[in-house]
Amino acid sequence: MSRMLEGVEDRPFIPTEYVVRLARTPWERAGYHALRREVFCHEQKIFAEDDRDAIDEDAIPIIAACCMAGMPDRIVGAVRIHEAEPGLWRGSRLAVHAEHRKLGRIGAELIRMAVSTAHGLGAQRFLAQVQEQNVLFFRRLHWKSLGVVTLHGLPHHDMQADLARYPAHGQDQTWLLRPQPRTRQVA
Repeated sequence: MSRMLEGVEDRPFIPTEYVVRLARTPWERAGYHALRREVFCHEQKIFAEDDRDAIDEDAIPIIAACCMAGMPDRIVGAVRIHEAEPGLWRGSRLAVHAEHRKLGRIGAELIRMAVSTAHGLGAQRFLAQVQEQNVLFFRRLHWKSLGVVTLHGLPHHDMQADLARYPAHGQDQTWLLRPQPRTRQVA
C-alpha cells in the first residue's frame, strides 16, 4: 500500500473543472481583489499597495474559480467590466494566477464571459487597454488594435472586440473543463 502512495504528496493538485461567473459572494469578491493585488502589485509591480480605483465602484467583477467536487474552491482568474458611456463598455484588470496560466483557456474564457455579458447588457462597442505582451493573444480572440498608448508607464494597445464573435447572453456563469490526457486502451 505504501508503494502505491509513494510520491503522491509531492504531486500538486490539478483541477479538472473551473467555473467562470459574475462574482456573487463575499469570498469571491475577496479572492477577486486578492488575485488582482497579487498580479498587478506583487508580480508586475504596476501598483504599490492596491490596484483598486474609482471604476471598481460601478464595475461588474467576473471570476474564474477552480473547483473541488464541483464547488468553487479558489479564485484563479479575474476581470472587470463597466459601462463607460451609453453603449460603450470597457474591460480591465484581466488577471490569471501564475499557476493556472499554462491551461491557456482561463483568460480566453474570462474575456468571452466579459464581452458576452456586456453585449447582453447593451454594449454596442467593447474596448480594453491591453498590455503590449498580450496583444497577439487578444488578436487571436477577434480583437483589433486601435493604437498604442502608455498606461502606468507601460505600452498598451487600445483594443476593440468584434462583438459579432461574442453573442450576447444573460448567463451568470459558464463551466470550463480541463482536457484530460488520454489513456491507452489495452486489448
